[in-house]
Amino acid sequence: MTDSVDDVRNLSRAALDALREVANIGAGHAATALSEITGQRIMISVPQISVAPIEDVPNQIGDAEEPVAAVAIRVEGDLTGLTLLVFPQPIAQRIASLMMGGRPVTQMGAIEESALKEAGNILSAAYLNALAEFLGMRILNSPPQLAVDMSDAVLSTTFVETSAGASHVFCVESEFQLQNDAAPLRGFFLLLPDPASLRAMLTAIRVA
Repeated sequence: MTDSVDDVRNLSRAALDALREVANIGAGHAATALSEITGQRIMISVPQISVAPIEDVPNQIGDAEEPVAAVAIRVEGDLTGLTLLVFPQPIAQRIASLMMGGRPVTQMGAIEESALKEAGNILSAAYLNALAEFLGMRILNSPPQLAVDMSDAVLSTTFVETSAGASHVFCVESEFQLQNDAAPLRGFFLLLPDPASLRAMLTAIRVA
């Protein structure tokens, strides 16, 4: 496992730029799909991608006490692990509103949670498909789960502790620009590969 940890620490800027470009491709596909569903023009960009030890995950997102909504999807196939799509709660409500035809959302009930899970599923699948093509791997995703809690609780306990021994997180910062909103909405796509998948990813990145 030490080799993989060292490889992560030594990822070149070129490798991170390549991963960011892959994420941008996925973001483009996700934006198209969400625009078609919501009937509103949505653009998604990836201003930053980083790789961090799993214990630093909460710090990647923001204040530990900030309420967030996290859509979790188990990844199977040639790459196994966990993905988390994390939004601050007000942004999660805005996205749920978009998925429900613009109806205002002030709290997350069953219908709102279902809408957010659908958006999370679309976004995660788009990122994973782009990554699978780049890595030359077959990646399958399970049905989405949703947790709404404080950032530290969601990221440290609910999902991360069950992430199959993952040691590092690929964090893709994502910005959503809606046609009727002046300021972009900010969210995070996290990929937590298990140790074997992390090694396979690092090998593929170096070859690419």
